[in-house]
Amino acid sequence: MKDDSALAGPVDEAGDRFTVNRRRFIAYFSSIGLGATLMPGAMLAVAQEAPQITLGMVDEAARIAGLNLAPDAEKRIADQLNRKGGLPDNFKALRELKLGNDTPPAIMFSPVLPGMNLPADRRTFKWSKPPVSKPKTDEDLAFLPVTHLARLVEKREVKSADLTKLYLERLKKYDPTLHCVISLTEELALKQAAKADEEIAAGGYRGPLHGIPWGAKDLLAVKGYKTTFGASPYKDQTLDVDSTVFTRLTEAGAVLIAKLTLGALAQGDRWFGGQTKSPWDPTNPDNGSSGSSAGPASATTAGLVGFSIGTETLGSIMSPSSRCGATGLRPTYGRVSRYGAMALSWTMDKIGPICRAAEDCALVLKAICGPDGRDGHIIPAPFDWDAGRDVKALRVGYIKANYEGEIPDDPKNAARVQRQRDNRKFAQESLAVIKGLGVKLVPIELPKENSDIGFILTVEAAAAFDELIRSDKLDLMSADPERSAWVNSFRLHRFVPAVEYIQANRARYRLMQEFAKVFTDIDLFLGSSLGTTNMTGNPEISLPSGFDAKGQPMSLRLTGKLWGEEDMLLLAMAYQGKTDWHRKRPPLS
Repeated sequence: MKDDSALAGPVDEAGDRFTVNRRRFIAYFSSIGLGATLMPGAMLAVAQEAPQITLGMVDEAARIAGLNLAPDAEKRIADQLNRKGGLPDNFKALRELKLGNDTPPAIMFSPVLPGMNLPADRRTFKWSKPPVSKPKTDEDLAFLPVTHLARLVEKREVKSADLTKLYLERLKKYDPTLHCVISLTEELALKQAAKADEEIAAGGYRGPLHGIPWGAKDLLAVKGYKTTFGASPYKDQTLDVDSTVFTRLTEAGAVLIAKLTLGALAQGDRWFGGQTKSPWDPTNPDNGSSGSSAGPASATTAGLVGFSIGTETLGSIMSPSSRCGATGLRPTYGRVSRYGAMALSWTMDKIGPICRAAEDCALVLKAICGPDGRDGHIIPAPFDWDAGRDVKALRVGYIKANYEGEIPDDPKNAARVQRQRDNRKFAQESLAVIKGLGVKLVPIELPKENSDIGFILTVEAAAAFDELIRSDKLDLMSADPERSAWVNSFRLHRFVPAVEYIQANRARYRLMQEFAKVFTDIDLFLGSSLGTTNMTGNPEISLPSGFDAKGQPMSLRLTGKLWGEEDMLLLAMAYQGKTDWHRKRPPLS
């Protein structure tokens, strides 16, 4: 769910001044606190290998934790660590519990600040129901948005079984180029499609997702099928649960046709089977789909599924949607249950739709959002959608600096300068379209992103994959083709003191307070503050907005207030009503 490996900070092990065994011993001191935290959770690794914790070990651990201890204080800590029933024994007992990836911590994160009001109005859910006729070719049919596919299925002009077979054929045809599929769920899909056709023929139409084929990022559990997390240590894993998202989409009548790729353990676009490609110039070895929702973005843009489900922890819906030219929505933290999904960061993981059009995202979000009694982080805020609302009522913020001024030449970084100029050009064009919609534009400034607290994610990830980190299986991810930066990052972040993790979350609270002020006079803003909003829990959407000189998609991002998806989607839908970038097709054939 995380695509930015910079926060993970790869370790140069050859230059590390600690030997491997010494590193293990030092790891032992992770949460002991003065007493509560000399050093990180890494301290769990060692007791059985040392007859005794020495003063030298305590001294080195204290230096990493930033503590200056007197010799008598070091001796008392060493004595406490060496006594029977002390912290090392506690940690050993915790390891023996084998908590796995599916047990969440008792500590809950909420994006709700004191005094913040949750949405309460419940209106009738109204989607556009556009007029549509069956296309003349299967190619044209495959690229229709969900809103159009739904009308054809509802009117019985297209059968779910035929649509399902079409997408299965396309998946088989183009996956050898795009590498976007981990498992086809063909048997399940054909059964679900046949059931959908029977129900619709009998007058039992369930709604706009009934009979629509979709693809799941392969960290969502489905009984009877592998859930691989895209990583070698889990490539044969099956989980005996159905994820809430799968269950809810099944209840809506949607048809699961594939488990789609993700970068190994939700980072990047490289997995144990190779690198997922963007449908735009997929034979270019440098043109990966980005990630970690690599397969969902690639398959959706290539017309291989009706829609897909991705996840984001730090950019994993936004980044591949931008790279592939999809319309991807990252909902407010706490909108969608993560039950049955791989945990990477319990306080940052989010699940959302990747589609071809903005209103498609609204239809999918309506089906999957809300409490399920299984994910304790879910906040019971209603999501309503009215495609007929007046977009002119929106107050939209924009950052002047993103649209004005010259970008100076830099001969040493010509490619970067050109990319910045492309971004500026397309941002100005998008702003002109939005001005033409008649919305109120308000200049704003954003608080500075706090990259110093980024280790929150990787500390939680190290806990989520503790058993893997302490096993020799983690090194399976060091080899091509996945070669994951997680390997060193997981080990590094066992050295974060528990106190510093808590301090980072306190700084996060301040960031939430500062960012909430941005929305005092606006409903949403143009642009992205990816590092901040994945910490604060705000929603964001990425829309295709053009193509650069190399024919690669450009994107427009909209960021909303908490539970502001309706406003974001309304503006996104209006923008797509005035442009046709979301209807462009990659030249796969």
